[in-house]
Amino acid sequence: MLKELLRSLKASMGIYEARDGSIYGLLAEFSDPAALLHAARQVRKAGYRHFDAHSPFPIHGMDEAMGLGNSKVAFITFFTGTIAGFALAWWMQWWMGAVDYPLNISGKPFFALPPSVPIIFELTILFSALAGVATMLALNGLPRPYNPLFYSKNFMRVTDDGFFLFIAASDPKFDQTATRQLLEQLGGYNIEVIEDRGEEDVTPATAPAAEAAVTTS
Repeated sequence: MLKELLRSLKASMGIYEARDGSIYGLLAEFSDPAALLHAARQVRKAGYRHFDAHSPFPIHGMDEAMGLGNSKVAFITFFTGTIAGFALAWWMQWWMGAVDYPLNISGKPFFALPPSVPIIFELTILFSALAGVATMLALNGLPRPYNPLFYSKNFMRVTDDGFFLFIAASDPKFDQTATRQLLEQLGGYNIEVIEDRGEEDVTPATAPAAEAAVTTS
């Protein structure tokens, strides 16, 4: 149960596990953005969940086609950054002014909200920004300098004019023969099996180009 939960969590970040030793999944190329969008929609309808679409630019409607829904970054940022920054700034000024080092200045209160607003505002913004960036990187599984897709020479074209759909072997519905047939039926070509050989084997000529690919999810 825990292993399956971790697998699903990693898959939500676009990090998939190899299967049967080294098989990472199947990669198929499509002719244009419309074909890729249609394929992504049909792959999801077929019950696949561990898959990703790659293109040189974002494709309108791809998030919905893949069933990704709205981003969770804002929600997590609010609770881990905004509230934390607000509470810390409030507590810090109250502690310093009313508890740790109170000063009687013309009978003014040791702690009051109006003069505390600037510090509260600044810390709230600072914590929100840091939490937002950290959450975005975590949910995207970044930084990730290695990906088995870098082994595909065809995939290098994803930064130029290539449109690709990848179905991971970690998906419960994955079957090499049946999944390949589905991709062929959807118009995919140059279908290839991607193997996870370990990052030490990635050639320098392949990795940089593939790393710059835009992931529409």
